[in-house]
Amino acid sequence: MADRPTSHASTVRSLVLIAVVVVALVSAFAFTAGWLSRGRLTPAMIVNALAPPGGPALGHRRNHAKGICFTGSFESNGAAAALSKAPMFAPGSFLVTGRFNLATADPNAPDATVRVRGLGLRIVAPDGSEWRSAMINAPVFPVATPEAFYALLQASADKSDPDAMKNFAAAHPEFGAFVAWAGSGPWTGSYAQERYNSLNSFIFTNAAGQDQAVRWSFVPAASPEAVSVDQLKERGADFLAADITQRVHSAPQRWTLVVTVANPGDPSADPSKAWPEDRRKVEAGSLVVDAIEPEVDGPCRDLNFDPTVLPSGMRVSDDPFPAARSAAYSVSFDRRTAEDKYYPHHPAGGATP
Repeated sequence: MADRPTSHASTVRSLVLIAVVVVALVSAFAFTAGWLSRGRLTPAMIVNALAPPGGPALGHRRNHAKGICFTGSFESNGAAAALSKAPMFAPGSFLVTGRFNLATADPNAPDATVRVRGLGLRIVAPDGSEWRSAMINAPVFPVATPEAFYALLQASADKSDPDAMKNFAAAHPEFGAFVAWAGSGPWTGSYAQERYNSLNSFIFTNAAGQDQAVRWSFVPAASPEAVSVDQLKERGADFLAADITQRVHSAPQRWTLVVTVANPGDPSADPSKAWPEDRRKVEAGSLVVDAIEPEVDGPCRDLNFDPTVLPSGMRVSDDPFPAARSAAYSVSFDRRTAEDKYYPHHPAGGATP
């Protein structure tokens, strides 16, 4: 009985310490995401800037609004276990929910008008831990910082200044590499022929506690075939969904997960800079897509592909984008959830790709 006050005091001190740690962590994340400093970029500012002139498509994602769901598996070969202790890098098969998508705020945009294609993934381990990722087919990101991305959105929407984009490009020379890819890189006629790149850097930690900066790509088993934009326009507004549905119905579609390991000095904080091609690469396994579902009734419709949802053995690096993306995704998710009545729901089985 005599030691109860001491135990109570100890418990209170422990709870206070836990609260302080939690507040510090939340505050650090909020600062990274730009929530606390007056005049700084905020998640809502980015989400607002993504809206087209006529306003957002209510009930939809604010970017990558057009997409289609899939399910499948990640077949790990165990090769990446030396880099990360993440459970999905142990040999085995892990459940996947994903989404093929287009980088547009318009869910009805014709496929041939959108240059950037994306892949969202959620890989789930038996212990319930998840690895979520959102990737695109570009080899580099357009800009180096979230602030520059916001400036790009502003410049592209500024119809009052004919030199807005020219001035932006002059102030952000890193933009040139993305423009070169967008202008001369080949288009394909299928989601199945695209290579999807993380672009952002992450830290993998192995069982021995060793850290390594990495990026990753999902490389298609299907051979890419270049198709002109004019030819793609002839295939109709929604040819990508129709194509991937037919392909998966015929046979599962596969991608190899290739993890690229940074050398000392490689830019981990800047997704606009590619790492040299000679960097060490580890083939970690295969993504297998074996079922396609329209997004309206599909398992990915309400799934947030937050790149900061990571299992033990992975964490964010000094790259500022994952935290900024996570915060913006959260704002987008909250808005479209509140607008659910505007989403074009269909009776089960009534939707088409």
